[in-house]
Amino acid sequence: MTSAMTSDTQREQDLRARWHATTAAAGAAPDRDPAPYADRLLTAWAEPQRRYHTTAHLADVLARIDVLAAEAEGADEEATDRPSVDLAAWFHDAVYRPDRSENEERSAALAERALPELGIDGARTAEVARLVRLTITHDPAPGDANGELLCDADLGVLAGTPHEYAAYAAAVRAEYGFVPDEAFREGRAAVLRQLLELPRLFRTAYGAAHWEAPARANLAAELAELSSRN
Repeated sequence: MTSAMTSDTQREQDLRARWHATTAAAGAAPDRDPAPYADRLLTAWAEPQRRYHTTAHLADVLARIDVLAAEAEGADEEATDRPSVDLAAWFHDAVYRPDRSENEERSAALAERALPELGIDGARTAEVARLVRLTITHDPAPGDANGELLCDADLGVLAGTPHEYAAYAAAVRAEYGFVPDEAFREGRAAVLRQLLELPRLFRTAYGAAHWEAPARANLAAELAELSSRN
């Protein structure tokens, strides 16, 4: 078995264990087996059309949630519903087709169907679905601790090293391999400009302090590189 296969297997095992712990913390009924739901979600996250929105992305978002929660001040952590945020991470790209625009809505609807089947109450199910839909804009309202945590964790990839960011950008391009180069450059440049025009990419204290500057540098460098090809 290659090291890559070993890594993939370990990641899946870790994700399954986390799913079981998260659903229990979220109030799943003890007589409901969460394993089949993990099976379906992990199968979805491993679909062949995915190059960036994969199980590796899911694992990375969950890991960044852990970092942000650990660094949060006590008051902020108390205001955060971790089980809801973790569940939203699991569902936020559960439905993903790069040629569709309704992925987040369909992912939220999936959560709204699946979580009650596990015995998770309506209030938490609604919060998970709200958070999934929030990843359309990544623009949580002031004081939305859950939204800030999820959105910062999702956007944290932008703050990687130049090598890591290049790998992320290449994976995004691969997902849109059906789009001609010129059209992709135009669309991607528009996305980058929109992000750079935001007053803040990250809303948590840790994200603002540690991720804002490198993320903006990466976005600006990619935009310059795309512009140089025109």
